[in-house]
Amino acid sequence: MLKIETPFHGAVLNRRHGQEVADGLKIVVQGEASPSDRVTVNGALARRDGARFSAEVVLTAKETDIVVVAAGAQSREERRARVVWDRHSRPRYRVAIDDNSFFLRDIAQEGYRSLFDCFYLKGLRELNRKYGAKFVLNIYFTTGDDFSLPQFPDRYKNEWRDNAGWLKLAFHAHADKPDRPYQNAAPEKLAADFDQVAEQIRRFAGEETYTLPTIIHWGMVQPAALPTLARRGVRVLSGYFQWTGSGYDINYLLDDARSEWLSRNEALKDFDTGIVFSTIDLICNLTPVEQIVPKLEAAAANPCRAEIMDILTHEQYFWPFYENYIPDHFQRVEAAVGWLRAHGYRPVFFHEGLLGEPE
Repeated sequence: MLKIETPFHGAVLNRRHGQEVADGLKIVVQGEASPSDRVTVNGALARRDGARFSAEVVLTAKETDIVVVAAGAQSREERRARVVWDRHSRPRYRVAIDDNSFFLRDIAQEGYRSLFDCFYLKGLRELNRKYGAKFVLNIYFTTGDDFSLPQFPDRYKNEWRDNAGWLKLAFHAHADKPDRPYQNAAPEKLAADFDQVAEQIRRFAGEETYTLPTIIHWGMVQPAALPTLARRGVRVLSGYFQWTGSGYDINYLLDDARSEWLSRNEALKDFDTGIVFSTIDLICNLTPVEQIVPKLEAAAANPCRAEIMDILTHEQYFWPFYENYIPDHFQRVEAAVGWLRAHGYRPVFFHEGLLGEPE
């Protein structure tokens, strides 16, 4: 009956999950074992309370294996969990915007003198100047009708580079439709689309602006595709990890145990690929402006969700011609980044270090 309940295998742990001590982070390991068994945790005798056991472990390395052994008169069981210590963690946030293609088509067709003559990029720049916000725009190869990335000129490359400190472009998918394009696709299809978009970003915006994706369209890929993404440098994948009544969704097809844990926590590492999965805290286009701050406050009050704020929205809702246009979309994003700055959260890019902090 031996089992480790906490910490969860793969958990990314920071100062809110334990006690900072001189030589590391002290955490409590808890679980269940037969009441008659002698239980050790990393060689130290655990405290017992009936079937329950607990022990303190100090994390001193980036990754630590927790080994629990239960020994009885005629039995021996062993369980292991590996955890990641976010040693340099600080309150931080990132903003990702999915489904981008309209602004690229607009700039290409209008031939603006500056990228920021497009109201969308202008609005994002205003949020950067006012709050220091950083944005990753996850883009499509084509709008599916009259525009694709090879039509975007490279004459704005210097302007892209000048703003690359706060504005990045990343692969999202080939196109908006079909829905869930990689949920059942072979890894080779995802790889080809990824490389096609990456090539174009580098061509027209430069290496400085190109970044690795952290969200694949619809958040669903075949497990066999994860190594393909990892080989291309992908370090983080964000999703909803939400229960729908019939199963977990927008979860990159992770198993139920990991999906359930992520639905309540911030981040989990898959050691086979090295990819860290992050749970999105707020979707601006789904949240009325008056609910933005209460949702962030609720997350900030939860030690399991407070350190890293993963913020998402979608490009199409900024555009008046879109059938589901949200007139106060910029206000929603501003409410989020304004609150985060006021409460000490620093903007980061997830692909840098460990979720935006040094490893």
